[in-house]
Amino acid sequence: MASSGDSNKGDQLVLLDFWVSPFGQRCRIALAEKAIPYEYSEQELLGTKSDLLLRSNPIHKKIPVLLHNGRPVCESLIILNYLDEAFPSAARSLLPSDPYARAQARFWAAYADKIYELGTKLWKLKGDAAAQAKEELVRVLKNLDGELGEKAFFGGEEFGFVDVAVVTFVPWLPSYERYGGFSVEEIAPRLAAWGRRCGERDSVAKSLYPPEKVDEFINMLKKIYGIEFINMLN
Repeated sequence: MASSGDSNKGDQLVLLDFWVSPFGQRCRIALAEKAIPYEYSEQELLGTKSDLLLRSNPIHKKIPVLLHNGRPVCESLIILNYLDEAFPSAARSLLPSDPYARAQARFWAAYADKIYELGTKLWKLKGDAAAQAKEELVRVLKNLDGELGEKAFFGGEEFGFVDVAVVTFVPWLPSYERYGGFSVEEIAPRLAAWGRRCGERDSVAKSLYPPEKVDEFINMLKKIYGIEFINMLN
């Protein structure tokens, strides 16, 4: 499958993923933004995992995994970095050109993973543990709101690396709000507006599912599979 860069012409890319995974959705958005063609491979995580997934990520046995000419690249943020490096002639770069700005983008993208970690605790835990998770999640959202500031996107005027990393958690926030008893609109209004702005992008709109579907998924896991499955989505 050919990429948009001449140096990578003829490359074959396959993304091993699961429909609702915010980490896999990061890769889908990045591939769309960079206009890199790829094959999507939906993986079975609720039952027996495929031999392909187990061979491709034998350490964590998780999605997403990007197969580039058969060679696996694991972990969503590593995949995003890899796409910029392996396809320099693609439609655009997600990371800024300045080394310091790149380092800052990588820091905030990794920091954003706390949203998922803490949000999961809200519906897994009760009592003081849940209260602590709520307090920490509110702090994370406020910090992201402060980093965004008055900018259109985290990197400035252009949708980029941090935006791709954070936006996939937006459909999960209504569930976290309900379990935690807080409002993102109130505690992080600029972040809430940014989420709506990102949702207007074609790459985002086509990659994310509505909050109602995410909430149905969480409820299904709680009722049928318990709480451990959620850890296989990243």
